Amino acid sequence: MDMKKTAKEVNVSQVKVADGFWSGMQEKVIDVVIPFQEKVLNDEVPGVAKSHAIENFRIAAGLSQGEFYGMVFQDSDLAKWLEGVAYSLSVKPDPALEKRTDDIIDIIEKAQQPDGYLNTYFTIKEPEHRWQNLHECHELYCAGHMMEAAVAYFDVTGKDKLLHVMERMADHIIDRFGPEEDKEHGIPGHQEVEIGLMKLYRATGKEKYRDMAKYFLEERGKNPDYFHQEKLKRGWQHWGQYSIEAMDVTYNQAHEPIYDQKEAVGHAVRALYMYTAMADVAGADGDERMYQACRTLWDNVVNKKMYITGALGGNPEGEAFSNNYELPNDMAYAETCASIAMVFFAHRMLEMEMDGAYADIMEKELYNSTISGMQLDGKKYFYVNPLECEPGVSGKLFGYQHSLPVRPGWYACACCPPNLVRLVTSLGQYCWSENESTIYSHLMIGQRAQLEKADVTVETSYPWEGRTRYTVAPKTEEAFTFAIHIPYYVKPEDRRVFLTVNGEKLDMQKLVKKGYAYITRRWEDGDVVEVEFPMEVRKAYANQHVREDAGCVALLRGPVVYCFEGVDNGELIQSLRIPKELKAEAVTCEEGVLKGNVLLKFEGLRMVGSDELYSEEPPVKEKAQMTAIPYYAWANRGENQMRVWMQEEV
Repeated sequence: MDMKKTAKEVNVSQVKVADGFWSGMQEKVIDVVIPFQEKVLNDEVPGVAKSHAIENFRIAAGLSQGEFYGMVFQDSDLAKWLEGVAYSLSVKPDPALEKRTDDIIDIIEKAQQPDGYLNTYFTIKEPEHRWQNLHECHELYCAGHMMEAAVAYFDVTGKDKLLHVMERMADHIIDRFGPEEDKEHGIPGHQEVEIGLMKLYRATGKEKYRDMAKYFLEERGKNPDYFHQEKLKRGWQHWGQYSIEAMDVTYNQAHEPIYDQKEAVGHAVRALYMYTAMADVAGADGDERMYQACRTLWDNVVNKKMYITGALGGNPEGEAFSNNYELPNDMAYAETCASIAMVFFAHRMLEMEMDGAYADIMEKELYNSTISGMQLDGKKYFYVNPLECEPGVSGKLFGYQHSLPVRPGWYACACCPPNLVRLVTSLGQYCWSENESTIYSHLMIGQRAQLEKADVTVETSYPWEGRTRYTVAPKTEEAFTFAIHIPYYVKPEDRRVFLTVNGEKLDMQKLVKKGYAYITRRWEDGDVVEVEFPMEVRKAYANQHVREDAGCVALLRGPVVYCFEGVDNGELIQSLRIPKELKAEAVTCEEGVLKGNVLLKFEGLRMVGSDELYSEEPPVKEKAQMTAIPYYAWANRGENQMRVWMQEEV
């Protein structure tokens, strides 16, 4: 199979989202989250953890006096915010915000050292220790995020100052690292620069950036002892007291070469950023071997290590993947950034192979465990996204401190909030791909897309209703194919499923291949393609190896995973049972913070037992009215119980 990219990505500026679900979220991010984060980055919000990120750059540039403050990777908070701002300007132009951003970029340029080096921690605090601690100190990680910001700002505004800054930094990295004898054979402690280098490659066409990304990937694991040798050589470490002990190199996936890695291990975000870059390089080079490595890791993540919400990382020790099928609900780590990274990975896999399985995962992440990281008003954020919450335990008892019952306003390690900003504002680029013969629609999101072969207007009531309408305005008289992703739960053989062109029904079973319905014709201006399918409540059961979910079910409708909160269902939601014959009504919430969300209401059962700790009398069943809400909307009505997986009636 030729793994050269089967389609190219669509630039975010080509798509204007106009969607009942996502437009409000983009507006909230642009009008509330970006200004709030700008104030945080400028230390202008009383009572919120100090960021100092912009001031660090001022100090490094010689524009202010003071000391570095924050995490060693503090620069990355600003980089991700800048990237989000760039994408936001494509959604909603804002000359004042753009001017303030230009001013920040001027400061960043002044902070760059004569040799191209850019990192405020080492410039201000430890200039003598540059590049000595790749394992812990995130210099390459910060560089990668700033490269991404530079390319995004260039793509949207056409301004190249930050792009040139990061080209100089990339050239500095290339001068220092590589396979040559006179260079350091180093690798990033936290993968991310590989993604940034690939974006620089596409923006500039300079193959040296792609080659550097591939070097970092292929060098990883060749010498599993690299970071230990680095530590012994420098004689100091950043986190805690120095020791001569070796490290757990599975934590950052440096235990063996990428081609030999068969299982997702270690820090989930590091791993998924690496897999994203691997897929990107494989597509750019047509590298079958690297593609197969991606496929192996994809299969392990999706089939053995992913929560039903799309969350990733079941082990709070090291923010890491756990063993296969080890998916605890109340102790899940499930970092927001990991789910965001999975969107990136799925998107890159789609560019090589148009398989609806990738689009299904991208959709799962977008509607569940990414946006669950942000409160509905946009003002508070989860770092961790558990699938079960118990007040008095979650966030308090040993082993559960990471799993908070309510979202905090900000936190010192603020990687997730700006990561969400850049995801939501760049949503349009995940909706489409295009090649010489075909336009691919990956996500049913309302929008106006300006593609090479056609302009397409999408109108939809998804994810609450299964109806989507595409109006095509072709730019060519030649025939081409329009391929629409059909979600995995839509069965083409179902007589209630309709695919029509200008009202004429098509045989979907004959048109669907690997999750896409392919329609080839000579398109006329105003041609309308419509997809319609039932949105039924579905029960999901976990693999029997997942011991935490034995005897339980989860409820889904469309792409949305549902959960139960105590505020709707009373105390002891663990005593509730989902009936065998479920007859749930989908009801649109008309008031309160959940207004506009579709809730599920049905008659279930409650088990009522003795007040004694243990009793030989079995509990009795009572009827109970039950309400489920979209998982992403939990923890917006105070602290209370929450569960995704509920026991089913026996």
